Amino acid sequence: MSKEKLLLIRSGGYANSCIDVIEQDGIFDIAGLVGHPNEIGSRHFGYEVNASNADLESLFLDFKFALGTIGHIKSAKSRIRLYSQIKSIWFKVPSIKSKSAYVSEHAKIGDGTIVMHDVILNSGSVVGSNCIINTRLLIEHDVKVSDHCPVSIGVVDSGGVQIGSGTFIGSRSFTCDNLFIGDECLVGIGTILLHDLQSQTKKVNK
Repeated sequence: MSKEKLLLIRSGGYANSCIDVIEQDGIFDIAGLVGHPNEIGSRHFGYEVNASNADLESLFLDFKFALGTIGHIKSAKSRIRLYSQIKSIWFKVPSIKSKSAYVSEHAKIGDGTIVMHDVILNSGSVVGSNCIINTRLLIEHDVKVSDHCPVSIGVVDSGGVQIGSGTFIGSRSFTCDNLFIGDECLVGIGTILLHDLQSQTKKVNK
């Protein structure tokens, strides 16, 4: 049976990580990448950047599945804007899970979210749409990660933590049980978070 073709929308370094997971997952064939006009013709692991953002509507005539592959740069705004654009054209936006990830049958993952290698999503956890769940992290039972959140390498989110939309959780951070973290927060690398954070708060380990 032939696989569905999946377009990757953006062609930076984060796209390379996504390619590796998609190849191992084996559900989709990568149709190519959509990048900036000056990137057309370049290749990522053998896949060509064969279109630019201006071509997205015409690409929908041939491809029904697309995934935004832009990383989190300073804020979630670029990822949110791209995700909204892809959805507005009526592309189907799948969730992607590495074969080496453990995702409980009692966990939920929204569309456009990618779960990287060696992740553990335990029972009752809920991850929203357009999230990056990065390599070797633990999301414990009953954690809720809202839409558009990058959760970075090696993070431990303890049971019952609630993370608001567009919040960035830095590599090797630790969050205590049942904390509330508001929208558009930034939790810096290696931070041990012991208290709630209101929306748009930065917490950096010093």
